This record gives sequence, structure tokens and C-alpha cells, in this order.
Amino acid sequence: MDYLEIEGGKRLSGTLKISGAKNAALPVIAAAILSDQPILINNLPNVVDIRTLLKLLEILGAEVEHEADQARINPGPINSTRAVYEIVAQMRASILVLGPLLARFGECEVSLPGGCAIGQRPIDMHLKALETMGAQIEIKGGYVHAIAPERGLRGSKIVFDKVSVGATENTLMAAALAQGTTEIINAAREPEIVQLCEMLQIGGVTIEGIGTGRLRVEGTGGTPLNFSEDITIIPDRIEAGTYLCAGAITYSQITLEAINVEHLQSTIDKLEDMGCGFDYPSPNSVTIYPARGELREVNIVTAEYPGFPTDMQAQLMAVATLASGESLIEERLFENRFMHVSELNRLGADIWLKGNTAAVRPVEKLFGADVMATDLRASSALVLAGLAAEGTTRVRRIYHLDRGYEDLQGKLASLGAAITRRSE
Repeated sequence: MDYLEIEGGKRLSGTLKISGAKNAALPVIAAAILSDQPILINNLPNVVDIRTLLKLLEILGAEVEHEADQARINPGPINSTRAVYEIVAQMRASILVLGPLLARFGECEVSLPGGCAIGQRPIDMHLKALETMGAQIEIKGGYVHAIAPERGLRGSKIVFDKVSVGATENTLMAAALAQGTTEIINAAREPEIVQLCEMLQIGGVTIEGIGTGRLRVEGTGGTPLNFSEDITIIPDRIEAGTYLCAGAITYSQITLEAINVEHLQSTIDKLEDMGCGFDYPSPNSVTIYPARGELREVNIVTAEYPGFPTDMQAQLMAVATLASGESLIEERLFENRFMHVSELNRLGADIWLKGNTAAVRPVEKLFGADVMATDLRASSALVLAGLAAEGTTRVRRIYHLDRGYEDLQGKLASLGAAITRRSE
């Protein structure tokens, strides 16, 4: 099994190009099912999750050509509507094929996605939305079996009890082919949702309220979409934020290219609060400058976009371990997203937990140790801490990193980090 070995204490410098966003690419790939014509998707990140979902589409019968950062998908030949457990169990986002399969073919079976390391992520809101649109749903043998009405799904008013990115995505894709108008109240507003809406518009769907919590979708009445333009995946705001944190924790100047500054604003704001400086060489680039003196403490509360993203909580906690005062980090979205705390403490951090709040107390320095990743973002937090720690850090279970970061080791090495991928 591979692990990362990091010799800490190195200053970083240089320029990185940010990859396409995994969390935007996954619903875009799933939405290809809504068409019966080929579609070309550009700027795909080279990560395991993307390859897993493309494999699922192939199993369903789609023709897929995947090379470098491009994938050409021909969903016309799809001849199966059963998303098998063996694939869905590898990645929860596979549940995103539920809405488009049901909308296009009128019936589907999708394996339940199972548990998640960071907490409960039930799909009840996905199912309730589809039932509101007329679907009959039965859960049997670990699969969701969904059947649409004879004339297809019906446009409906859907009110989510809480904001859910996945439920919003599945509902949007189902509504795209529905009969009539679907109104989604309390919809997620993330940039990844905006990209999905814009893709559906290219395919011929009329959508109002993009970027707000209230979406109005005019369905095509069952007519498959025709994507008249190629789709280019937006930059990965979480990858970019992670490298900004690498600059902050190592007191380094780093420039990131191919980014969307607006998507990064909540992360930039917190790093500015900690004393880091920023410059914007071009509309699509940002440079982080190290804090003058010690990093300052920071208070963070995770929230849905445009609030501070839960996917950046672990990385900012790693930076906060070396701040001059006590930082408070409140996690409001996932109940188990503090599993990196014990591993950061192994590196010399002083973090105390009470409920959903972490108190990060100042320490003079971190020290290298063997640590174990528990999920994707926790993995990157441990890498960040290792970059700043004195001595050698070995981060194990880095298959989590491979799910969502394209060549993390290579990119950090290009900035001057002493980081090596090894096999046990």
C-alpha cells in the first residue's frame, strides 16, 4: 500500500495550475445520461472518482473514450438501468445516476450507497423529491427500485428541509426531462450546482434562478437533451484552497493559475484574517504571501455556499495549529468530520473537541510522525501539517487522496516540497 513521506520545514515557491473540480465533473458525467447523443467533457481531473463514474456509465452500456483531461461519452447505446453495488459502493456520488436514469428510461435500480466516514449522508431527500414528481420507489435487497409514471415524471414543487448538494443535483437532472415545471425551494447554491444548471441549459432546458436557493426548471417532456456545445469543468476550489493553505502553513509565496477567485473568497477571507496577504496577477490567478510574523488565530463555522466550505475545514485546522492564539472551528454539516484531530495531535498539535466544536490551541512547532488518513480532506490536512513539521512525516492510506487530488505529490514537489510517494 502506498504512503507519502514528507521531510518538513521546506519553504515552497512557484506556480501551479489548478485542475478541474471533481465535485462539478461528477454530476456533469451523470447528466450525460439525459442525452442520446455524444458529448465531450473537457478539463476533467485525473482522479479515481472520475474514473469510477465513467466505468459505471460503461457498465450501463454507454460508449466512453477517456484520455488525459477529456472524456467523450455516447449515452445512446445505454441498455441497462441497473447501477450495481460493486461500483456504487466505491463512491457515494454514484447515486447521481438515479435521477437521469429514471427520467430518461422510466425505470431504474441503483444500489444504496452505504455509509460514509465523515457522517450520515442519507438519500431520503433524493427519494422524496422523485416521489413528489410521481415516481414509485421501493427499497429492496439493498437497491433503490424507481418507476416513473407512464407519461414520465411530472413537474412539481419540491421543498427541501435542508440544503443538500446531492439532492439538488439529482432533482435537477430528473426535472430536466419531466413534464411541466419543477420548482426547487431551498436548493443548494454551490458553483458545482451552477455548472450543472448551465450544462442543462446547453442541452435545451430552461432554468430560472441559477445561483439562488429557488430554481425553476421547465422540463422537455421526455425529449432527450442535445448538448450542442462541449462542457468544460470549472476549476476545483477545494484543491486551490488546499494549496493556499500549503502556502500559509509553510510561510511561502505561491501563485495559483486557472482558478475562479469568487469561488475561493471564503477561504481567502479566513487566511487574510490569519495574516496572509493576497495579490491577483490576472482575473484567473492568485498569489498568497506569507504572514508577517506569526499566524493569527481564526474562528470558523462551516456552512453551505457561499459560507465557509466543510471541505476546507480540515486544511484550515492544520494551518491553525501553528497560530499564535486559540482558534475555534465549528463543524455544522457533518458529525464525524473531526477524525483528523487525533492524527494532527500525533504531530504535536493541541486540539480539544467538545461536541461539534474544536479548540485549536497554539503550539510552538509540529513534529514528524506516522499518521493515518481517514477521509479525503483529512488526508490533505495531514499532508499540510507534514510540510510544516520538523522531521519526517509518513501519511498512510493515501488512496483517499487519490480520489480527489490530481497528482498532489507531484504538484507539491514542483513547489520545492520534499515529498515522496513510497510503497510498503
